[in-house]
Amino acid sequence: MSGLPLFGFFRRMLGQDQAFIRAIATITGRTPSNVRLYRLAFTHSSVVRQQGEQGRQQSNERLEFLGDAVLGTVVAEYLFRKFPYEQEGFLTEMRSRIVNRESLNALALKLGLDKLVQLDPGQGRAARSRSVNGNALEALVGAVYLDQGYKAARRFVLGRIVKPYVDVKSMTQTTANFKSKLIEWAQRNGRVLRYELSGEPRPGGVMEFSATVLLDEEAVATGMGLSKKQAEQLAAERALEVLGV
Repeated sequence: MSGLPLFGFFRRMLGQDQAFIRAIATITGRTPSNVRLYRLAFTHSSVVRQQGEQGRQQSNERLEFLGDAVLGTVVAEYLFRKFPYEQEGFLTEMRSRIVNRESLNALALKLGLDKLVQLDPGQGRAARSRSVNGNALEALVGAVYLDQGYKAARRFVLGRIVKPYVDVKSMTQTTANFKSKLIEWAQRNGRVLRYELSGEPRPGGVMEFSATVLLDEEAVATGMGLSKKQAEQLAAERALEVLGV
């Protein structure tokens, strides 16, 4: 009889593995070959932090770094082909709006990745809302690339992320300089506007910046990006949405 509890344990573990594989197949459109890669893609560094430097190798940070590069390349190629007569500045702006931190967080939620992310419960809602889900999306792209190759990763990014959830046409028709628009609104309404900036390092030696819009010293909206300018533009865009401008 002593073997029965052990059998039940393995059966539960097998059921969890099968459910995870089905979830990945539903999200990516392909059944994973190397399941460990995908589990790693959803393992936040907070879960393994107590293991020190060795633990860092067991989180999704390295996959996030790789996925960021693959995602940027796929989106850049997509825009290059979709807008053959546009200049480099337009293409750069469009790419940054698709793959910025706020956008990736929103896309990750639409894909349901928040249900798969393994995060230290002590991190709380604030950490999850900042960049955890967007980072997991980049790590997932990296996992698909390593497991299935570039073509499969490209199909996943375009077919399962960009085309269903990114309204590129609408992006081209909206005002790009949200900061200027917000400044004009603040001046018309006699409001004091300023930005509060902070930065933190990301895998790969780059910095991620966070900008908060304050009107009369009251926080209105926050944006995140890989440059101060991008973070401020995104924060201004969100502030305009909050204000209904």
